[in-house]
Amino acid sequence: MNHVTLDYATLDVLRNHHPAWRLLRSDHAPLIASFLHRVFVVPNERVMAAADLAEALEDELYALRLHLGEAAFPKPALEYLNDWAEPDKGWLRKFYRMGTDEAQFDLTPATEKAIAWLTQLSERQFVGTESRLLTLFDLLKQMSEGSEADPAKRIAELHKKRDAIDAEIAKVLAGEVSLLDDTAVKDRFQQFMQGARELLTDFREVEHNFRQLDRRVRERIALWEGSKGALLEDIMGERDAIGDSDQGKSFRALWDFLLSSRRQEELTNLLDQVLALPAVAELNPDTRTRRVHYDWMEAGEQTQRTVAALSQQLRRFLDDQAWLENRRIMDILHGIESKALALRSIAPTGTVMEMAAASADVVLAMERPLFTPASKPMITEIILQAGDENIDPSRLFEQVVVDKARLTRHIRNTLQDHTQISLRELVTNQPLQQGLAELIAYLQLGSEVFSSVVDEDTTESIHWQTADMEGQTLIRSARLPRVIFMR
Repeated sequence: MNHVTLDYATLDVLRNHHPAWRLLRSDHAPLIASFLHRVFVVPNERVMAAADLAEALEDELYALRLHLGEAAFPKPALEYLNDWAEPDKGWLRKFYRMGTDEAQFDLTPATEKAIAWLTQLSERQFVGTESRLLTLFDLLKQMSEGSEADPAKRIAELHKKRDAIDAEIAKVLAGEVSLLDDTAVKDRFQQFMQGARELLTDFREVEHNFRQLDRRVRERIALWEGSKGALLEDIMGERDAIGDSDQGKSFRALWDFLLSSRRQEELTNLLDQVLALPAVAELNPDTRTRRVHYDWMEAGEQTQRTVAALSQQLRRFLDDQAWLENRRIMDILHGIESKALALRSIAPTGTVMEMAAASADVVLAMERPLFTPASKPMITEIILQAGDENIDPSRLFEQVVVDKARLTRHIRNTLQDHTQISLRELVTNQPLQQGLAELIAYLQLGSEVFSSVVDEDTTESIHWQTADMEGQTLIRSARLPRVIFMR
């Protein structure tokens, strides 16, 4: 945890250089914060094209000029966006995706922090404190129990929990059901919504940290003067370090949690139950609350795509460096050739080059191996025997045809009841009938027809039955990364 010392010098530096503080000091802060909150934060929009964002800002400026006068905000919308993306401001990130020449815009973590702080300035009708205290207490218990290495103490704590659960079951069986009152429900729901919004903000900051790492690596490549092997070792060590860091491990654990179809269904059911409570309905929750876990999923996918794109760009950057190094070697060789041609007509005096005298390698006759003639098999001595087996030649024309329409119907019927399902679960519900060919057809449908996600960190085994030449049943298996089909 980073602790900032709030002395005068530190605060003065933050006031003059931190993008969030500069945004709050800006004369256009109400326009910037309100517009970016409406187009990015509320709909959980991660990236927007420059044309779409400029059109939305132009509509916003037109409405403000009708209210404040034509002199208000005189510049075009795109000029404002480019100004907000300048390095000295840093409120937007302007970049170009691979394969397109249209600029893209995204919020920076500092801007999202400033907007989140502004949303907390308004007075709340209800401020809950009980759920926060219970959450803090549960976190302390988890840390204490999770770091306890004594088996006797762990078992005693587990027995204590079991006794408490048995006592609560006995009360329910006796008709004593304790329910949360409306105040407690509102308290916990407000804390849930605050945590959900903060989690979306954290995704953007994690993505920003990955980009900062990529920038540091590029700078190191550009200024490196040692060997290429040492450079690659240093770079790969740093890229592995962020994955093994506390932030990388926490993000990987969160991503594994979100990829679980069982967890997704559980979150959906819990949200439906909670939003149906009268106490929660009185708070008028945002309409996107029902699909907040899908917003987490989209934000996580954007972060994963950013990391993959940075890895590809880094590989191309290293290839460019290797090409430049080879080009430098060719330039040196051409320089040597041009100097040699210049000296061809004017021979230099003195010794120019020394070469070793030519000499013959002496190999004595007894040192040579004796000749060994190659064996010549007598083909004519083999007697060909005519076979009398009756073989049906039509089998040569039989081919295995996979019914993709049947597989497509199976996937669609399954996704009607589930928001997402893994390839292994699809095969378990409907076993493979044509072995590996049918498995490859599933993978082709996942890349061409359906939306699918590949979890490279998790490997699954898929089994199917087949028969050998003698008709005996065999079990085949294939190991591949987890493939998840999404609705």
